[in-house]
Amino acid sequence: MSKQPTIGLVSLGCPKALVDSERIGTTLRAQGYRFSPDYEGADVVIVNTCGFLDSAKAESLEAIGEAVNENGRVIVTGCLGTEAELIRATHPKVLAVTGPHQYEAVVEAVHAAVPPVERPFEDLVPAEGLRLTPAHYAYLKISEGCNNRCSFCIIPAIRGDLVSRPAARVLYEAERLIGSGTKELMVISQDTSAYGVDVKYATSKFHGRPVAARFFDICEELGKLGAWIRLHYVYPYPHVDKVIDLMAAGAILPYLDIPFQHAAPGILKAMRRPANQEKTLARIAAWRQTCPDLAIRSTFIVGFPGETEEDFVQLLDWLDEAQIDRAGCFEYEPVKGAKSNDLEGHVPPEVKKERYGRLMERAQAISTRKLAAKVGRTIDVLVDEVRQGEDVAIARSKWDAPEIDGQVIIEGAASLKPGDLITVKITGSDEYDLFGKQIAKN
Repeated sequence: MSKQPTIGLVSLGCPKALVDSERIGTTLRAQGYRFSPDYEGADVVIVNTCGFLDSAKAESLEAIGEAVNENGRVIVTGCLGTEAELIRATHPKVLAVTGPHQYEAVVEAVHAAVPPVERPFEDLVPAEGLRLTPAHYAYLKISEGCNNRCSFCIIPAIRGDLVSRPAARVLYEAERLIGSGTKELMVISQDTSAYGVDVKYATSKFHGRPVAARFFDICEELGKLGAWIRLHYVYPYPHVDKVIDLMAAGAILPYLDIPFQHAAPGILKAMRRPANQEKTLARIAAWRQTCPDLAIRSTFIVGFPGETEEDFVQLLDWLDEAQIDRAGCFEYEPVKGAKSNDLEGHVPPEVKKERYGRLMERAQAISTRKLAAKVGRTIDVLVDEVRQGEDVAIARSKWDAPEIDGQVIIEGAASLKPGDLITVKITGSDEYDLFGKQIAKN
């Protein structure tokens, strides 16, 4: 039998890119390839890149260079793959360059570099596919691309317009993941709440029942599968209101990741985003009336071209009124090909840095107050890590997404293991995290 070829895989960027890496890995694993944890043991290395910001491009180019130096045989894919000339000029030794979600092209490049085994074994791949996340949570991508044309964003140019997956395909994948032991599914896409618009909400059959490719319908169906369902990259469209009812009923987690980006109408207009933030504030208030436990996370851009001190103060005031539970912030960074580069009034770096600090200080104060209000409550948490030497477990509540939000730190946790869903009493809090003790089962 031929020696089983070995692949190294480096995945950079957002969870959507991670799902792309999982798909590539699943296909190659089914064809008999195995994966190496280091460069030395790999016959070829795939680097899945990010190309959204110049800083991300620099990180991707650095990762490609490391792979070339350590291994020598490198295939590049992902968002930066749309700039093949840049990649080849920087690293002329790469074997092939493909763009985002060009799975077949990546596999063909791997075949050319390292031919597959003659008779791959079907049982090399579990039914749920190859996973790059821990066994107890997974990302569930429901669409590719985006129909929005934000002036600072080049994602549509890289990944194209919205392409929604059939509802049945999404649900069968979710069912397989949960059947394999996944406790939490994180629904992702570039614009999750626009799901199905491109296919006019076409139905497909899930266990013989027609299910529409519509945001509410897919959320409702996912909520019946018995796992935590967390929604990312949701825009505050009116039809999102109905999904809050599902959260209030406990069908899906009371958590929304909404990329607000700013609050000043003039800046939102320059960003080409919805500019009526007073209406958004009213919508958030109504959501919290329906579901008091709702947590909202968001990201904001400071120092966007034309942003005045008045605009920035308006953003801080809006943040206070909206009481965003989890807020992240980026200093504006020109991206090659973005329309916002041509706007007047670029903000000096030192001003952007100062505004970043002020916003994060305000966000931290809001987070500190909100978490302090949870002390004394009894909640369910999902264990991510157990530190045996310290007798401590790191878990997450329904208000915390992995890697981007806070944690629940549990003492006396030697008997726990990752993936356990347990009940704890919250005994303390700080700026971003909760502290608790497990409640003994009867």
